Amino acid sequence: MTPRERILTALNHKETDIIPFSLGFGINYPAKKAFAEYMRRDISEIDEILEKISDIRHIGAKYIGPKDRNTGLSDGSYTDIWGVKRSPVKNNKDIYMEISEYPLQNFTDIKQLENYIFPKAEWFDFSGIPEMIESRGDKGYYAVMFSAGNIFESAWYMRGFEKMFTDLLLEKEFSCWLLNKVTDFFIEFTRRMLEAADGKIDLAFTADDIGGQNGLLFSLPLWEEMIKPHHKRLNNIIHGYGAKVVYHTDGSVMDALGGLIDMGIDVLEALQFDAKNMDPVGLKEKAGGKISFHGGVSVQSTLPFGTPDEVEAEVKYLIKTLGKNGGYILAPSHAIQAGTPPENIYAFLKAAGKLD
Repeated sequence: MTPRERILTALNHKETDIIPFSLGFGINYPAKKAFAEYMRRDISEIDEILEKISDIRHIGAKYIGPKDRNTGLSDGSYTDIWGVKRSPVKNNKDIYMEISEYPLQNFTDIKQLENYIFPKAEWFDFSGIPEMIESRGDKGYYAVMFSAGNIFESAWYMRGFEKMFTDLLLEKEFSCWLLNKVTDFFIEFTRRMLEAADGKIDLAFTADDIGGQNGLLFSLPLWEEMIKPHHKRLNNIIHGYGAKVVYHTDGSVMDALGGLIDMGIDVLEALQFDAKNMDPVGLKEKAGGKISFHGGVSVQSTLPFGTPDEVEAEVKYLIKTLGKNGGYILAPSHAIQAGTPPENIYAFLKAAGKLD
């Protein structure tokens, strides 16, 4: 099978020649550098290897919008299309971009939202999408995916985490206006992307972290009322163009599984089995015939702190459990973090059948 055939067959709940594979969010630079040294290769060579072994290729539209958005600043910070500013924060192993300015933090009424400059689909050039699909997808050899939107997250990135949750309970009209505005942008962006692709995009990546380590971040009724309908709108657009919806959430989300299925997702990602009540067997039994799965190899425990033998055992267990009768793409549960032993990355890729 070609990588694309492998992905699409698995997502139709049929077994494939070998397990479909993706690197998901990839390998953070310090871990990749250490892995390159371990493999005695230049990091550019490692990038080429990692690109080839993933069955999914990512594409995106070219940004042509205002110069004060989607731009880096001289102090190392970055402002995204929503006007959210992120600044570099170092720990002892890596640098992460953390939100340093929430542009809607001090807004108190809808009139202020109406006067704010939200991104528009016109800020992107979609004319190059067919050529990008052709080159990135290697003329149909790889499955092609684009990012279609993270609705709740984009809203709270602008508003602030605590304020957004307060709004959901106490300022419902305000939060509904904001969530609708965000959804409308992602719908128009997605529509233009899929029209430009002319049926040649296979997967649309959507996201919203709705779970923490010990359970949902919301009550289930609040999520059903305030967040789920917006994703349902977006998912209907995606399905209308024949693409499948990949939905990312971290955390403990078993309680929302029925709602996620009803929301119209095709693939649940990233499968954080270190979180409370997240169980591969239970997940496959409850939803295996209804949706597919992507991820699961722990970047929280096994990859950073296990042995190579434990990494291999986890990979084989997930393939056996989630891959039965198809419906599974093997991948890490998120980005492989700095400090992950390179021998564990090697064990992961070898157990996946991607390295000798």
